[in-house]
Amino acid sequence: MQFAIRRRILLPLVGALGLAAASGCATLAAPGADPTAPRAVEVASGVYMVQGSSGEVDLANQGRLGNAGFIVGDAGVIAIDSGTSYRHGQALLAEIARVTDKPVKLLLLTHARQEFIFGAAAFRERGIPVQMQRKASRLMTARCEGCLKTLNRVLGEEAMRGTVMFKPDTEFDAPYESGLIGRPVRVLYYGHSSGPGDIAVLDGRTGVLFAGGLLDQRRIPDVQDGEIDGWRQALQALRGLPIRQVVPGHGPVASAALIDGVDRYLTQLESRLIELTRADAALSEVPDAAGLPEFKDWDQYQTIHRRNASIVFVRMERDLLVR
Repeated sequence: MQFAIRRRILLPLVGALGLAAASGCATLAAPGADPTAPRAVEVASGVYMVQGSSGEVDLANQGRLGNAGFIVGDAGVIAIDSGTSYRHGQALLAEIARVTDKPVKLLLLTHARQEFIFGAAAFRERGIPVQMQRKASRLMTARCEGCLKTLNRVLGEEAMRGTVMFKPDTEFDAPYESGLIGRPVRVLYYGHSSGPGDIAVLDGRTGVLFAGGLLDQRRIPDVQDGEIDGWRQALQALRGLPIRQVVPGHGPVASAALIDGVDRYLTQLESRLIELTRADAALSEVPDAAGLPEFKDWDQYQTIHRRNASIVFVRMERDLLVR
């Protein structure tokens, strides 16, 4: 009887959390680019980062949360991620033009999160191809119309003017190495990790890794699209690469030691939720009971971490029910 009651309660919650995840849901002069946009900083020779803000999307930060960047080669430029709006994409193009007059050959989008993808409109307007991993592209298509509506509501029509939904010009399935810009660039893909189709980009000349959704610096990793086992396997694979610096999805540039910090969070989260599942905890108790003191000062601990705890708990309970 208790099992049946638990099943009736949990299965609708699985669906509800799935819907929540689905809503979780940038010489080139750039006319109209935001003069207050952050400058690109050279983190290694020919590798640049434009850092986003902490917190959540709001009017103060104009949705500029995710990091973006670019790699300048002998034959051109690859841009990596693009910001939350057309305006952010314009600003990134303006920063590229400030640094070099070489042509932008490609925009690579690392994963399907709103703060990384919607600046693509500015690139596509200039005929610059946009590329995503196929599964990330499918996720974007499935949910990001909703993201765009939310951004328009929160940030307003002026901030989001020109921002539109789009389809990548090219998609790929497997990791690959590129000589497109005259320097070696590796596009890394390890299967479903922090999200379906999430990739990272490694500059072979400097060892700088653009980590996308795989690594955030002192910000709670968001598991709503992730598979923890696959994510940790991807982190293990990164440890075997000659990484000298990391441009994370969020937060300042870091050393390769960031891999261990994110791995510790995922490990402790899973371990704590196993304990709560075995203790027959109620879902309503989980966010408060799943505290992880090591990470309490990380950005979004009170929001993303609490949601992570609920998501992982429900997944574990679901797995028990279907065995």
